[in-house]
Amino acid sequence: MTSPTFWMTTLGCAKNQVDSEKIVGLLELAGYHGAESAEEADVVLVNTCAFIDAARQESVETILEADQSRNPEAKLVVVGCLAQRFGEEIRSAIPEVDAVVGIDHYPHLLETVSSLAGWQPVPLRRSAMDILHDVRRATPTLPYAYLKVAEGCDKQCTFCAIPGIRGRQRSRPIGEIVAEARHLVADGVRELVLVAQDLAAYGRDLAPRVTISDLLDAVVAVDDLERVRLLYLYPSEIRRPLIERIAGYESVASYFDLSLQHADSELLRAMGRVGGIDRYRDLIEQIRQADPLAALRSSFIVGFPGETEGHVETLGEFLREVQLDWAGFFPYSPEDGTPAALLPGRVDPTDIADRARYLQQIQDDITSARNAQQVGRELQVLVDQIEDGVPVGRSYREAPEIDGMITLDAGMPGEIVRARVVGSYGSDLQAEVVA
Repeated sequence: MTSPTFWMTTLGCAKNQVDSEKIVGLLELAGYHGAESAEEADVVLVNTCAFIDAARQESVETILEADQSRNPEAKLVVVGCLAQRFGEEIRSAIPEVDAVVGIDHYPHLLETVSSLAGWQPVPLRRSAMDILHDVRRATPTLPYAYLKVAEGCDKQCTFCAIPGIRGRQRSRPIGEIVAEARHLVADGVRELVLVAQDLAAYGRDLAPRVTISDLLDAVVAVDDLERVRLLYLYPSEIRRPLIERIAGYESVASYFDLSLQHADSELLRAMGRVGGIDRYRDLIEQIRQADPLAALRSSFIVGFPGETEGHVETLGEFLREVQLDWAGFFPYSPEDGTPAALLPGRVDPTDIADRARYLQQIQDDITSARNAQQVGRELQVLVDQIEDGVPVGRSYREAPEIDGMITLDAGMPGEIVRARVVGSYGSDLQAEVVA
């Protein structure tokens, strides 16, 4: 029998993307080959998300689409957060699925897939779980990569199901992370994006205890690594040493992804979070004192139980005051098993949509103005790819996939060029390479 082929579809966040790359790398080490399309694959895998209701619906729709498009002889395997949280429901509701493998069962994924495919994989010298930690990235076409430094979360946010899906925080040792960073850089990565459910709390579960600042010190020392970026920083965990390192290291993007969620202290208490306008204002002032040109992003929940028009106006005024570079607004989704799902004061979905549009418009205007201020600046731009013959990249101000882009007049993927910004168009910039 020739070695079987596979196809992977990934939904959800960057952490899911990391999981998919590891799974693909594991399959390739075991002798599988990537197919050109889902229709041509012997095994079709769907890595699902279950964070909010919209993500679950998208995951189910994608599973059904994969079932319709696959070769009739192909096997369909569902993995990821939806598989972890609703495995039995998937098996019952979608009997066309051949296997459901939750996150806890990833050490046995290769065995499950091979059994379905009727294939004896290439013998591996180490356990599947060990290999999942450090296989080379499976999508080497882009010059950046996500590096997951911890799994799970210890926070008790009343709206969030992640601790129930991913478990308690489990930080990886610094040496293991640095080894993977070196591997990725040797594979052509120019920018590493460190991710975790609670990145700023990295290391407190290790013995001896270390901090995210210790990890950053170690990662920036990796030879030939041009840029490091941190995503998902819980605001109450951000300490001055971390601010100083992000603002001070030349190779660290001065980019602060602050998970604020709201500005009203009453709602934040109901969310199980510590914060409010004064605390958030002080944090943002500390960041801008350390680096006046730092880029700031955040995400906010709209329509949390008990939210009023007054709360929305409070958030709107906060946005106008602090002038974040980027922000996203997400409708509240009641998650079974979370305390917030039992709270009174549920907001009508139509009102939630109206509020989200209102807040997004405020932020879009701010983002456009913040971007316009970049005209005339010279920035170090990492060229990600060529789109329709035009080089497209990002500076320290733009995280992959979620922020704007910079179009250039020259440059090849993987190059870092110095470019002068000559135009601003909403969330995007246009720049010319400086000779």
